[in-house]
Amino acid sequence: MTLPILYQDEYLVAINKPHNLLVHRSPIAAEETVFALQLLRDQLGVWVSPCHRIDRKTGGVLLFALNKEVDKLVKQQFEQHTTRKKYWALVRGYLPEEGFTDRPLAKDNGDMQDALTRFKCLQQIELPIEVSRYPTSRYSLAEIYPETGRMHQIRRHFAQLRHYLIGDKTHGECKHNKMFEQHFGLNTMLLHAASLEIVHPVTNKPLLIEAPLQNEFLEILQKIGISTDDLLIEHQ
Repeated sequence: MTLPILYQDEYLVAINKPHNLLVHRSPIAAEETVFALQLLRDQLGVWVSPCHRIDRKTGGVLLFALNKEVDKLVKQQFEQHTTRKKYWALVRGYLPEEGFTDRPLAKDNGDMQDALTRFKCLQQIELPIEVSRYPTSRYSLAEIYPETGRMHQIRRHFAQLRHYLIGDKTHGECKHNKMFEQHFGLNTMLLHAASLEIVHPVTNKPLLIEAPLQNEFLEILQKIGISTDDLLIEHQ
């Protein structure tokens, strides 16, 4: 597997991570043998370190540092919430035009953490397919801006709002997931890290990295009749 490069200089490299690819080795998925970190290291022939994480089933922008000092500086930006991240997701139900949720999220030890997620509704679609007790099913294409970086923040916040992400097996809704699997061949979660903005740790200039949708996500949207014209970002 050759990973698609979105941005590269002597300090940083960003890829468009495929869906269903782990960032690095994890005891949670001990059976896995292929990881983005090792693939990119072997592809470039240099030391790399992920500056942040995105879930296995999430596609999109994943940034790596090419030395330890740059890695430290970029991670500080994530820790201080000075980065800007944009995601696209397909969710259950009709979202309002825009909104936010700031419900706290629990850590593994039960402690509550502040969390803030803003969103916009880009498009809505109603399908003539029965799900549960409803004769039709409604969905929204969301543009999402997580302003904090909590574990599974987008997935958990949208579950709290009952606008479950399609394809989310942990926090989602099984009947809608099953319908998308049966009717449209869904095999991943429809969440995409569309862009990342940071301050370059060496040049101190703004850096915007954008990722076009992976084919799995793109094909589902096209099958259900959502326009993808505005989502076909050119590589930067």
